[in-house]
Amino acid sequence: MKKSFVADLIPMAFAVAGVASLMYLWFSADAAVSVQERLPGGDGRPANAGAGDEAIKIQGTLTKGVGVPADLPGAWPRFRGAAYDAISTEEVSFSRTWPAEGPRLLWSIEVGEGYAGAAVLEGRVYLLDYDQVGQADVVRCLSLNDGKEIWRYSYPVKIKRFHGMSRTVPAVTDKYVVTMGPKGHVTCLDSKTGEFKWMLNLVKEYGTVIPQWYAAQCPLIDDGKAIIAPAGSVLMMAVDCATGATVWQTPNPDKWVMTHSSLVPMEFGGNRFYIYCGGSTDAGGVVGVSAKDGQVLWKTDQWRVRTNVPMPVVIGPDRIFLSAGYGQYDFGCTMLRLTESGGQIAVTSEFIHPTSVFSTMQQTPIFYNGNIYGVRMDKQLVCLDLKGEVVWTSTSANTFGSGSYAIAGGVLYVMDDEGVLTLVEASPSGYNQLAKAKVLDGIESWGPMAFAGRRLIVRDLNRMVCLDIAGQ
Repeated sequence: MKKSFVADLIPMAFAVAGVASLMYLWFSADAAVSVQERLPGGDGRPANAGAGDEAIKIQGTLTKGVGVPADLPGAWPRFRGAAYDAISTEEVSFSRTWPAEGPRLLWSIEVGEGYAGAAVLEGRVYLLDYDQVGQADVVRCLSLNDGKEIWRYSYPVKIKRFHGMSRTVPAVTDKYVVTMGPKGHVTCLDSKTGEFKWMLNLVKEYGTVIPQWYAAQCPLIDDGKAIIAPAGSVLMMAVDCATGATVWQTPNPDKWVMTHSSLVPMEFGGNRFYIYCGGSTDAGGVVGVSAKDGQVLWKTDQWRVRTNVPMPVVIGPDRIFLSAGYGQYDFGCTMLRLTESGGQIAVTSEFIHPTSVFSTMQQTPIFYNGNIYGVRMDKQLVCLDLKGEVVWTSTSANTFGSGSYAIAGGVLYVMDDEGVLTLVEASPSGYNQLAKAKVLDGIESWGPMAFAGRRLIVRDLNRMVCLDIAGQ
């Protein structure tokens, strides 16, 4: 039988409707979702989906383990170490060469899927992990000596895989450890016993929108206060670690939203403040918030990126280096300079270079002895001068991907995606490779490094190892 004209139109109508729906979804999607440079893996689910499903206050469980705190030197008490600069100041003779098998393995543990790095203090290793079977965030305290668990504190949070789960590094003092979970649960515990102190649910209490790929902001503890940027109903806040009471809050009139960037403190013009890169529908900006009372001391929109991951890098007494990636081609890096007049702080940009000159996707560059070192979007290790101009690159013959890097003993430790650790001279004289060895299984080896004495702690997606990197 011959089809009617109406019957022919029915499938055409469904096809047109389908295309229109796809076009609507495409153009209405958040810019952070549609960037071209995406982390491998994931199920395409927005990171903040279901972020506020849990109750405001979650009952956790403390479990004791058999581990014992190590009587060993060394500390790495927060993201990028004590000075926020990813530079070890340990007085250790680090090895500049390795045997074929690489540095000696001291211990190894299995960890939940993610990229969260370790913090180290007083012979204890702290890790914000995720228990996929038990569906819970887990704050783990391990022995630096052998990796055995001293205690763990867990609380139930349902998370689906989205480029891994955990990403943040705890902040720890001799009294407290503060963590931020993938869905914005900020938890404070006794750093020695694991005893619960307080918790904030940033989504429920402050209207935080968890960014794409889950929260990656690493908390900091300063003068007994936890400093957090909810970027919701308040932009930033200080919480007394002992009591959980709010010390101050910074309003958020521009409605900036949370990015993956972490806070870093700086002192200038007699003021101590915290620098934060916030996002918004029109890309946000950078702010300096007073450590004393939470007042905004300066703010600029000269750096406007939607997907900001690296932390600001303090350069000397008055400059701040910023970098980004993920398709923001006109904003690869910039140098902000602060000036003070009449008690007011002004901000100017000395340069803004496109990503073709320098940009970073995940890791934060390092300022060391007058130069800046980082892995560029083309995966090459690069040395920059303070004008943002390239001094040298590792060339396309030596690439490193999205792995972390840090400096110890004047040497860059650079991890690549496949778990290969490379030693490179931290010098503007050129790319000088000293040693290379495969130390991890090589599944997204992106977790930030931690140094403690003669030990280096690194991880990939599912495994964390402790290496002996001292001269033999």
